[in-house]
Amino acid sequence: MSQSVTTGNEIFPQAEQEWVEVPAPDISHLVTEDDTPVDNLISEKQQRLLTACLYSSRSGDVPFLATANVGLFYGIKQPPLVPDVLLSLEVSVPEDWSQKQNRSYFVWHFGKPPEVAIEIVSNTVGNELGSKLRDYARAGVAYYIVFDPLQFLDDVVLRVHQLQGTSYRLLDDCWMEQIELGVTLWEGSFEGKHYTWLRWCDRSGNLLLTGDERAEQERQRAEQERQRAEQEHQRAEQERQRAEQEHQRAERLAELLRARGIDPDEAL
Repeated sequence: MSQSVTTGNEIFPQAEQEWVEVPAPDISHLVTEDDTPVDNLISEKQQRLLTACLYSSRSGDVPFLATANVGLFYGIKQPPLVPDVLLSLEVSVPEDWSQKQNRSYFVWHFGKPPEVAIEIVSNTVGNELGSKLRDYARAGVAYYIVFDPLQFLDDVVLRVHQLQGTSYRLLDDCWMEQIELGVTLWEGSFEGKHYTWLRWCDRSGNLLLTGDERAEQERQRAEQERQRAEQEHQRAEQERQRAEQEHQRAERLAELLRARGIDPDEAL
């Protein structure tokens, strides 16, 4: 009979007829927020784009948490990882943020590792393809994405890794089957900056839109509907005018027949 692993302060089955309460680990000594600014403008905007798209476009059927630069604690004696973007499905944002355990991503508190961690390369010292690759695998993150827009590492801009066992396998494409979500490179403007951005997409490659993009899409759809209605109105007006012209021609013909002593009703 096997024991189950718990998140803390909850009762879980230890055996078929036996239950045990496992206390939450003491995290009072952990530094969860150091207020050290480290991001450049590219990374800051890119992080916001990725998180904003999820909250604007993803269905509300499955709860999720998407964060930027929040500590990922996966072991009480392990230093935290701080992914540029983190996505965890089927979890809810804690209500009480005054509690320290609710302000970072503690795996034992949420009950699972996040599904996705994204690192945006901004220098040559981050070791995204070395120690971080091993650390995220050790943390149990299902997908590890490395986005290197300025090509600090090499000429590969985007890499998507999938966890298999205890190590990562580099995927041939950017579709993450387990979570039915993909990433793609998109050249366009976000908040007035034209750039090649990393975006979420569906299986067909359709982008997950920001709130502004969805509003613009709705505006364009409404404008198209207005134009179609205007075209229908114009066609109806043209039909009315043609019918009026036909009526006027029939009236003139009837007058000509009467002028010649012919009853137009009998002539018809």
